Amino acid sequence: MGKLVTSAERPIPVNQLNDIVKGWVERLGIIWVEGQIAQLNAKPNWKLAYLTLRDSQQQASVQLTCSAQLLRKLATPLSEGARVVVRGKPVFYAGRGSFSLWVTEIRPVGIGELLARIEELRHRLRAEGLCDPARKRPLPYLPRTVGLITSRDSAAERDVLAVARDRWPQVRFRVQHAIVQGPAAAGEVRAALEILDADPGVDVIIIARGGGSVEDLLPFSEESLQRAVAAAHTPVVSAIGHEPDHPVLDDVADVRAATPTDAAKRVVPDVRAELELIAEARRRAAGALRAWVLRERKGLSQLRSRPVIAQPLTPIAQRREQLSTALDRTRRAVDRLLERETSHIESLRARVATLGPAATLARGYAVVQVLPRDGTAPEVVTQIEQSPPGSQLRIRVTDGSITAAAMSTKPAD
Repeated sequence: MGKLVTSAERPIPVNQLNDIVKGWVERLGIIWVEGQIAQLNAKPNWKLAYLTLRDSQQQASVQLTCSAQLLRKLATPLSEGARVVVRGKPVFYAGRGSFSLWVTEIRPVGIGELLARIEELRHRLRAEGLCDPARKRPLPYLPRTVGLITSRDSAAERDVLAVARDRWPQVRFRVQHAIVQGPAAAGEVRAALEILDADPGVDVIIIARGGGSVEDLLPFSEESLQRAVAAAHTPVVSAIGHEPDHPVLDDVADVRAATPTDAAKRVVPDVRAELELIAEARRRAAGALRAWVLRERKGLSQLRSRPVIAQPLTPIAQRREQLSTALDRTRRAVDRLLERETSHIESLRARVATLGPAATLARGYAVVQVLPRDGTAPEVVTQIEQSPPGSQLRIRVTDGSITAAAMSTKPAD
C-alpha cells in the first residue's frame, strides 16, 4: 500500500481512514505478547472475555479479546496480576475505531520462570553497580521525618508507626499510600517514592509490605522501580517481609530490613537505650572527672610538701644573707683598697714634695728666670745664652724673689 496523500481540499472520510488502519494492523499477523493481567471481565453467560494486558516495566497496556471457552480450558484460572504469554492476532475494529488483540492461546508464566527472570534482572543490575555496597547511603542517626510507602490501613503501616513511636515518641512520619500488589503496584510505589524523595524534610524512606508469595512480590522486582530507587537522593529501606525468595528491591535499596517492624527499629533509635547511653556516658564522665580531681589534688599536696613551696621565703632569706655577706666583703675590700691607695698617694706626695722645687729652694738653691721685654711669660735660665748682659732676671728663693740684671756671662770650664 502506497503513501496516503490527503489535503484540506481532498480529505478522506472516517470510515476510509479506519479501513486503511485496519489493513495495516491486520498485516502484522500472529504474534506472541507477554505481560500482566491488569483487568479481567468474564461472566459465565458471556461468549467472549475481555482482558487488559499491562506491560510489567512501563506504563503501557493493550486490550485482549478471547472466547470464554478458552479461559475455562486453562488448568489454572486466571487472576488479575498473573503473568501470561498470549498468542493472538492484532485486530482493528473499523466501526468503532478501536484496537484489540484477538487471543487464541494463553500460557501462564510459571513460578520457576518468574524466579529465573528475577535472578536475571538481579545479576544485570549487579553488573551495572546498582547493588554495590559502596553506593549505598547511610541512614541518618535521628531522622526529622520518615517517609513511609505502604498500602492503606495495612498491618505493615500499623507495625511501623507503632514500633517507631514506641521507640521515639517525637518521630514524625509522612505516609504515601500505594497499592503493593498487582499490575499497577510498581507504578504507584514509584510515584510515591518520587513524591517523598522531592520533599527536603524527609530524611529516609521505608517501602513496606508484610511479605507474600512470589507472585505477590513481583512489583518489587520490576526494573523501573529498582532504577527509581537507585536514582533517589534519600536513603531507601526495603521492608518487604521475610519471604525466602526476596525481591530485587532488597538488593538495590540502601538497607534491607527483614520485616516492617525491623525497618522501624533500624530507622528510629530507641529513646530508652539512648537515654541509658547518655546516663552511662555521664557516669563515666563523672568518674573520670573525680579521678582527675583526686590525681591533681594528690599532685598539689606533693608540691605543697616541698620546702620551696612550704617555706617560699627561705630561699629569699638565704639569698639575702648571702647578699649581705657579699656586700660586707665588698665594703671591706673597698675600704682596704682605699686605705692602700691613700697610703700610696701620701707616699708619692712625700716623694714629690722632696723632689719638688720648694724642697730644692729650702736646701739653698735658687731658680733664675729671665723676664722677656715683650711681656711674655718668664723662662727658667738653664744656659748663659738665655741671659745676655743687660737682661732682667728674677731670682726665686725660699721666702720670695729678687729682681736683678745680668752684668756678664762666663761659660763653664
